Amino acid sequence: MIAFIDLAAQQARIRPQLDAAVARVLAHGAYVMGPEVRDFEQRLADFCGAKLALSCANGTDALALPLMAWGIGAGDAVFCPSFTFAATPEVIPWTGATPVFVDILADTYNLDPESLEAAIEAVKAQGHLRPAAVIAVDLFGQSADYPRLAEVCRRHELKLIADSAQGFGATLGGEHPIRWADVATTSFFPAKPLGCYGDGGAVLTNDPALWDRMDSLRVHGKAVKGDRALGEYDPKYLNARIGMNSRLDTLQAAILIEKLAVFSDEIERRQVVAARYAKGLAPACLSVPTVIEGGVSTWAQYVIEHAMRDGLAAHLKSQGVPTAVYYPVPMHRQAPYAHFPQAPGGLPISDAKAATVLALPMHPYLEPDVQDRIIAALRGFNG
Repeated sequence: MIAFIDLAAQQARIRPQLDAAVARVLAHGAYVMGPEVRDFEQRLADFCGAKLALSCANGTDALALPLMAWGIGAGDAVFCPSFTFAATPEVIPWTGATPVFVDILADTYNLDPESLEAAIEAVKAQGHLRPAAVIAVDLFGQSADYPRLAEVCRRHELKLIADSAQGFGATLGGEHPIRWADVATTSFFPAKPLGCYGDGGAVLTNDPALWDRMDSLRVHGKAVKGDRALGEYDPKYLNARIGMNSRLDTLQAAILIEKLAVFSDEIERRQVVAARYAKGLAPACLSVPTVIEGGVSTWAQYVIEHAMRDGLAAHLKSQGVPTAVYYPVPMHRQAPYAHFPQAPGGLPISDAKAATVLALPMHPYLEPDVQDRIIAALRGFNG
């Protein structure tokens, strides 16, 4: 059976480094917020040119932390795509704010700036909600159109979050999303391009005061710099705000340090795999992926479109080729989210893409002969 994502191949490559990293943590015993956590945060910030990185328990909390730190809540509108994983809109009602769903671009599947602009203007005209923030998603591994999205956000005085759970490491014109966004977030779920062996997440920012507030929030609202001193006690027992428990385990930080060391090379390897797919599959699909001009994708998924998607998936399964559908039902079509506002005119692109997209095996260690088998199986479909 062909692996959809081959984590074992990566592990084999860096197993000695991983074993040594885990052994160091076991030796010093600081399993929660140990020295590897701060070390990893600094390396992560350096990697993408941010001033600061704040690790947390998972990629969902990474989205919630800045919203909470900004004080976004009841009466606020937060705009996001519907063609995404549930974590993106899920965090918005947590704060009491209202998600407003926006359509995507037909070629990159990322947030459509024109649909966003229309949604903002509609919310303003209705007057029930205050436009507060935008969560853009770097779907399938590539950056959203941040120059255009940032211009819209600046003009309307909205905060901009780059949800880079699938696209951490992607660049646009050589720049990471933090160049334009107020914060960029990521997930270290094992299947992500930069994943750990459990759950984890991080927020990148250039704002030290925001970092401090998020640091407080991730540890039960502990007192941090800028909070009024309440006595000579351990700050974790002085609670300046209502927070959560969202810390990255030291063992996961140690593992991620070693994975980050080979991450740039893995991104380059993914380009080779993607180019081979595009050459072999273009004649047999409605479309192969389009990357935004000037963009470098991390290829979290390689997603094609096919008119007979479900039949093709069944055929590939019979040939030993695993596939996945991201995403079969857009969020605005799902019961918990169906009552939330949408951009004027609805989300026709999101609805259409849900019926045709299909993800193929994708990882940096996909060997050419295995990839040739996948291409041949797909091209052999006669449905």
